[in-house]
Order: sequence, then C-alpha cells, then structure tokens
Amino acid sequence: MFEFTRMLVRYSLSAVVLAAAAAVAQAQEKWDMPAAYSGQNYVSKSYIAFAEAVTANSNGALEIVVHPAGSLYKGAEILRAVRSGQVPIGGRYMGAHAKEDPIFGMDVVPFLASDFDAAWDLYQTSKPAIESALSERGMKLLYMPVWPPQGLFSKNQVTTMADMKGTKFRAADANTSRLAVLMGATPTKTEATEISQAFSTGVADSMMGSGAIGVFQKMWDNVDYFYTVNAWIPKSAVIVNADAWADLDDATKQVVMDAAAKAEADVWQAAKDITDSYNATMAENGMTVAPPSKQLKSEFSTIGAKMATEWAENAGEAGTAALVAFKASN
Repeated sequence: MFEFTRMLVRYSLSAVVLAAAAAVAQAQEKWDMPAAYSGQNYVSKSYIAFAEAVTANSNGALEIVVHPAGSLYKGAEILRAVRSGQVPIGGRYMGAHAKEDPIFGMDVVPFLASDFDAAWDLYQTSKPAIESALSERGMKLLYMPVWPPQGLFSKNQVTTMADMKGTKFRAADANTSRLAVLMGATPTKTEATEISQAFSTGVADSMMGSGAIGVFQKMWDNVDYFYTVNAWIPKSAVIVNADAWADLDDATKQVVMDAAAKAEADVWQAAKDITDSYNATMAENGMTVAPPSKQLKSEFSTIGAKMATEWAENAGEAGTAALVAFKASN
C-alpha cells in the first residue's frame, strides 16, 4: 500500500511538472524575422541585436530569429509577408514602397534632408504619417534604421550642373530617372548587380549611390570622383503584424519597444561612423572624395525644391503636412 501511494505521488508530481512545462512552452512565442541584406551588413546587425535583446529581456517569452540575406523572403516580398501574417515581423527598405504610399518614400526626395540631423528631423515629422499608413495596412512600426547618404559618383570632374549635361546617369527607378533629366543627364536603367559592368562598358558614367556601393562594388576601378552631395539619406523599417502585436502581453510589448529604441539609437550612430569609414576607404583607393562646389550645391538645392513640390502633389494631406512641418523645423 505504501509503495502504491509513493508511486501515485511520483506520477502525480510528474504530471504536474509536465503540465507546467507545457504551459511554459505554450507561453513562449517565436517570431521569424526576414531581412533582405547580408548578416554582416550593419543594418542587419542592428536587427540581430534587437532580436537578441528581446529574447533575453523577455526571459524567452518572445524569441525573435532574424533570417538575413533574403533567406526566408526576398526583399520585395517582406512587407507583404508581414501584412498578410505569413511572418509576424520583418525589416524592409521603405523607399521601395513609395508607389504604394508616397509617405514611404519621403526620405528619398532628393536634397530634402542632406545631413543626419536633418534626416532625423525628417523622420520625426513624417513618423506619424508613416505609422498611420502602416496601421491602415495592418502593421505597426517599431523602429527605422538609417542608411548612408547618397553621393555623386562620376568618371569626370563635376563642378557645376553644366558638367552633367549629356552624361549617362545610372537610374534605379522613376525617382532617379527624373533627377537625371533635371540634371541634364541621360538616364540609363541598370540593376544594382550590374553597376560595375555598366560603368566598365560605358553604359553609365555617373550615378547617385552610397559609400557602401563605392566600397563593395570597388567603384575606384571605374570612376575617379565621389562628391558628398548627400542627395538623400534613406531608411528601412522594422515592422510587426498588428494581430501578432495584439497577442503579446503588456510586459512583453514594453520589452520590444525598449529594445527597438536602443537599436534605433545604436544604428543611427553606426551609420554616421560607417559613412566616414566608406569615404576613407574610397579615398585610400585613389578616388577624389570631396564636397560639392558652392555652385553645384546651390543647383542641386534648386532641383530638390522642384522634386519636393512634385512629390507633395501626390502625397495627400498627411504627406503635405509632414513636408510643411519638416520645412518649418529646418
């Protein structure tokens, strides 16, 4: 009888332990987070640091696993995957979705924000409209990493806009094609993977691009000049599906928001540091890295004002309000 009672107690305790373990396992949530860029990219590193902070600080209640380099979803698929609930969270370059809503592309309007301080102000004034546009699509914004400024690569010296007349300007989209036309250049469509070939074969002899492109594509093999015109300073976004967010308890939500705030501050500082590093590397490899002349800067500013006006015509009330607020603060 005693042995039977002891066995019963042991089995009962085992059942309690198993039930408790099952409850813990059920309480734990795992989020897969797709990202388009290599895990070695500093923005991807920001995603990974954010994910690790959430996992650690929530005591495992929410585990976020980053899948970089398009290994889970390609870049163009990420926003749709989060919106539809195929994944709960993702990191995506937002300028690519400007056709869906102009506010997603406000930061790529040329010469609107031409330094990191102005880019931060632009982010803050446009953030409510971005959040609203994402909310309408069933998503929530967590934070926005920033990319290096876009400079002017050129085979030839450029001191005034007249030097751009007739040049073959690599254009990635309608925005850069329009910029080329206003510069007096001829836009030529080239994919990012074909940049080196385009310049080496004479298909292109100028373009806007970041120092990252300059380093990774070894642009010094094909061009001699990089002008730090800071045409625009684009951002990505870490976004979460609204239903997935609603399923989290308040304590876990706070952990996520705290991790997002730290990741955002860290990645903006990293962008500043890495921009200087890229420029130094290009200079070390023989490129002339220089600010634009006073006249060129003024001419670019004129083009930027025109493109901002054109953007506002399609931006709707929210976009226009964001533009007015930004201009008032700068």
